[in-house]
Amino acid sequence: MKKQWFEDRIGSALAETNPMVMAKMEGGIAVFGDTQFLEGYSVLLPKKEVNSLNDLDLAERTLFLKDMSILGDAVMQATNAIRINYDILGNTDNFLHAHVFPRFSTEEPERLKKPVWLYSSDHWSDKSYSYDPKKHELVRNKITAYLKEFEVI
Repeated sequence: MKKQWFEDRIGSALAETNPMVMAKMEGGIAVFGDTQFLEGYSVLLPKKEVNSLNDLDLAERTLFLKDMSILGDAVMQATNAIRINYDILGNTDNFLHAHVFPRFSTEEPERLKKPVWLYSSDHWSDKSYSYDPKKHELVRNKITAYLKEFEVI
């Protein structure tokens, strides 16, 4: 049976079948997050599947991290976030990917001081937080427009 795009996020991004792709950059592929409880949440995927940042050579690592920061700039500009949190974990999905989370002054002050991962688990699974083009198209388009300047075809 053919895999769904989300079962192979990197492969589907490279094959241009991943609908969440916003831009292919020099060191990675910027995708919009499946969940949007923090609107603008995005992810940078590498251009090849590896387990960790350390599996890339120094030049690839440099490009990946540069693109991660540019994606952060795009999210910041599109959302007016007060800051961006970056995470490279690989604990659940055992492949390199960088999370780019906007943080907002509208979050509860105690929550804002803590990692995004301490939000309750329903924020990751509740359909009300899922990406919805009707609700999130404007922010996604702003991020994508910013990234087009850095896109590599």
